[in-house]
Amino acid sequence: MKRREFMTAAAAGAAGVAVASAVKAGMQSSNAARFKLKYAPHFGMFKHHAGEDLVDQLQFMADKGFTAMEDNTMTRRPVEDQQRIASAMERLGMTMGVFVANFGTAFGKQSFVNGDPKMLESFLEDLRGSVEVAKRVNAKWMTVVMGDFNPRLEWDYQTANAVEMLKRGAEVFEPHGLVMVLEPLNPWRDHPGMFLSRIPQAFQICQAVDSPAVKILDDLYHQQITEGNLIPNMDMAWDEIAYFQMGDNPGRNEPTTGEINYRNVFKHIHAKGFTGVLGMEHGNSKPAKEGERAVIEAYRWCDSFE
Repeated sequence: MKRREFMTAAAAGAAGVAVASAVKAGMQSSNAARFKLKYAPHFGMFKHHAGEDLVDQLQFMADKGFTAMEDNTMTRRPVEDQQRIASAMERLGMTMGVFVANFGTAFGKQSFVNGDPKMLESFLEDLRGSVEVAKRVNAKWMTVVMGDFNPRLEWDYQTANAVEMLKRGAEVFEPHGLVMVLEPLNPWRDHPGMFLSRIPQAFQICQAVDSPAVKILDDLYHQQITEGNLIPNMDMAWDEIAYFQMGDNPGRNEPTTGEINYRNVFKHIHAKGFTGVLGMEHGNSKPAKEGERAVIEAYRWCDSFE
């Protein structure tokens, strides 16, 4: 039986009645229905209910109990949009999640592993620009993608080059109290050829850089594909993890649509005292308003752990 089917069947019992009541409450009000953890939707996830306006979408998120939002493309938005978003989030009491700091050097380039001075300067320029955006939108965490590996260079030299590049980047972020979060990406399905793919690898790099400005983004969708063992790997790397992202596997849609027991994962993260953001970097399994309601119901159920 699929987890979503089990959830539906369980709703006929006493526990299911309680869950259904919580879901119903979550559809009506924000303050009384806030989630235990800071799950962060993205723009477009609820546009069939909220419309195209970004502030209206933020209002809808808050009304459904979400207390954070992430937007990978924030650096590409006009300044006036950034300011509107920041003002609305402050009014709604929402936390800004990640945006991508290094679009200029992120994908399809051997940017961190070759010791290339031009790549280093391009990366630092991206970071300096991201500092200004972060100030404008009250952001703390920014995603950094480390680019391709080099098949013609010994792996350990690549790691040493990457560590040195991140140390230089940390010099940009540290004075502002900002954090770049390194995202390991699965190399089997979505991002073949990427240098950073595993949580232990990211942990080793963060330990070597040794800066509060360089931490891990643990994307549980990617790590389920790459290595599984989600909770033990999380515990082993806990001191270096600053941010989570989610998506079920297969499909990269909302929790309860795949094989990951997100209810148990969220319970574990909450028990460890995590107060940061968990980005909802996934699609909706169903179209239009039905799909948007399914996302909210899935998070309500997964967040109703005791």
